[in-house]
Amino acid sequence: MSRRSLYYKFLLGYLVFGLLGFLIISTFASKMTYEHLISQQADLLYDEASQMALDCSAVYRGSDADLETVADQLSIISPSLQSEIWVVNRDGSVAADSTGGTRKGLTVDFDPISIANQNYGIGNFYGAFSYDVLSVSAPITGNYTTYGYVLVHMPLSQIAASRDGILNILYITSGIIYVLSLIILLVFTQTVYFPLKKITAGANEYAAGNLKYRIEISSRDEMGYLADTLNYMSDKLDQMEEYQRTFIANVSHDFRSPLTSIKGYLEAILDGTIPPEMQEKYLTRVITETERLNKLTQGMLTLNSLDKKGLLTRTNFDINRVIKDTAASFEVICGKKDISFDLTFADNIQMVYADLGKIQQVLYNLIDNAIKFSHSGSTIYIQAFPRHEKIFVSVKDTGIGIPKNSLKKIWERFYKTDLSRGKDKSGTGLGLSIVKEIVQSHGENIDVISTEGVGTEFIFSLPRSTNL
Repeated sequence: MSRRSLYYKFLLGYLVFGLLGFLIISTFASKMTYEHLISQQADLLYDEASQMALDCSAVYRGSDADLETVADQLSIISPSLQSEIWVVNRDGSVAADSTGGTRKGLTVDFDPISIANQNYGIGNFYGAFSYDVLSVSAPITGNYTTYGYVLVHMPLSQIAASRDGILNILYITSGIIYVLSLIILLVFTQTVYFPLKKITAGANEYAAGNLKYRIEISSRDEMGYLADTLNYMSDKLDQMEEYQRTFIANVSHDFRSPLTSIKGYLEAILDGTIPPEMQEKYLTRVITETERLNKLTQGMLTLNSLDKKGLLTRTNFDINRVIKDTAASFEVICGKKDISFDLTFADNIQMVYADLGKIQQVLYNLIDNAIKFSHSGSTIYIQAFPRHEKIFVSVKDTGIGIPKNSLKKIWERFYKTDLSRGKDKSGTGLGLSIVKEIVQSHGENIDVISTEGVGTEFIFSLPRSTNL
């Protein structure tokens, strides 16, 4: 029930709207229409009564016409007005009427002031009628004298019939509009309710751990956008979950190997399998494995710190000097493998605005990789050159290269290509991940160009210093 509450609320609101609309029409509209028709008919009857009073004035002033002639005229006019017309004397006696004289001689306690205040009155006219009528009076005057009154009585049933006719049209029109408004309910059902049910079902699936569930909504509105956003979110969560599984597996594997070696060597020393004269050699291997573990731990800590924003300490420094100093730190290793550096700089000084320590780490990892996978007697080319508002740094080797199907994976944590596994015994598979995280944390990019068996080139950008 709660899942459908929004729909039922909308449906209930729709029904309440229809009911309230009907009640308003049947009460307020009915009353307003009735009052309007009474006022309108009163004005019309008063105009007619005034004209007849003007005609009757000649009779009372002694012209040739008489009240019999007036009665005939009243009989002719009465049907068109759907009313009964009287001519009464000042004492309230009926002198002529439109009913053929049936009212003649009738005396009513007529008080013209009671009607004159609003030009009409409503009731049975002092008991003269058995039903309610709308009564309008107009004085018959002449020579500054009031001789009598013309009274027009219209049954209220006539006005009620007119009101009901208007209301029937209004009811029918409102009913048609109400039925047509069902289209709104249908549109709401199709465009909001059904998609919302699918989105709710998808959210429940995600909460249950089924991140591969897809919300099938193809509309191009807000619901479609929300569904696409949730599908994108589920894909990313699924990728993150897969990454976490891979991460744990890789960490377990990379920790297990050195720990197994350390345990094996130490047990062999303790049980005498390794003679005393050989213990120094194997203890050295134990130290090497612990250094590998320490390197792996430091790499993981570095990546964790890079995942957090706002940890860069930017300064202005000469990238040429940093490249020279970092390359010099590999002098001993390069000497053993007979590897040389070729440093090329576009200017003597090229200032950048970045985190010095982290850029040193980027250069160290890239140069370290280049040395590991270069052949003896080869050259590593390092360049730094400006382009627009950037300084680009290139580290290029002529080593074993990277297979094409591995180029997109080299940035993944703990990933090692099949070609590198035999070359990089002490590597953790975190170096390039750290490099990419550092470069991206500066808002810059790093690209790789590699051909298997030819070599690899890494190019990354840094922002130029504006304080020159």
